[in-house]
This record gives sequence, structure tokens and C-alpha cells, in this order.
Amino acid sequence: ARSFADIGDIIRGKDLYIRNKGKKVKLERNLINIFKKIYGELKGAKKHYEGDTENYYQLREDWWALNRQDVWKALTCEAPKNSKYFRATCSDSGDNENTATLARNQCRCPKGDQVPTYLDYVPQYL
Repeated sequence: ARSFADIGDIIRGKDLYIRNKGKKVKLERNLINIFKKIYGELKGAKKHYEGDTENYYQLREDWWALNRQDVWKALTCEAPKNSKYFRATCSDSGDNENTATLARNQCRCPKGDQVPTYLDYVPQYL
């Protein structure tokens, strides 16, 4: 994956571009098995995903929506405290790059509750 968005696409099954077809099939099979286990442990929400048990695409979408901030925090947890993303990415007023500020402190936005936007590439230390 070249970017954080690519990671989301891979998890959600949107983009598994891998030149080696065998690796692509193996990755997709592994993701299906992971989400099959997650589905098996669902309690009240299991009925919501009843028709989604072949590839678990809806469950994967929902999982990514709920966990993307935690994934970003996990990716940046070992980043030096003075790290900052090279582009203005944090904004309190929407996604307007003109008013955005730099993601500082482990490449995180000030409130810590926002994954930076405009992520072209995952920083080198990740």
C-alpha cells in the first residue's frame, strides 16, 4: 500500500492491485477469513449482514468506518513526537485545504480524533 487510503481500499476489497495474481488471491482469501471470524462473533448486528456472507463487503465497509482512526493511531504510534505531515491536512471547518493546519505530534491532528485528509503517501517512518 502506498497510502492510507490504499489500506482502506484493500480492507474494503475495493483495490487489491498486486502484480502477482497468487498473492492477490491469497490476500483476498485471508481478508475474507478474517471478516468471517468477525461475522461469527457478532451478536445483535448479525442479522444486518445476513446477505453479506460471501465476501463480507458491507461488514468490511462498516469495520473500516469504525476503525480507521485506530488504524491511523497504530500506524503512527512509534512516530517521533515532533513528527509532522508535510502538507496541511487538519481542519475544523471541513476539508478546505486553504484553512487546514499541519498534522503535528506523531502526524496527528490537534484533537487526536481526526485522520488527516489529503494523504497522498504514508510517511516514510511507517
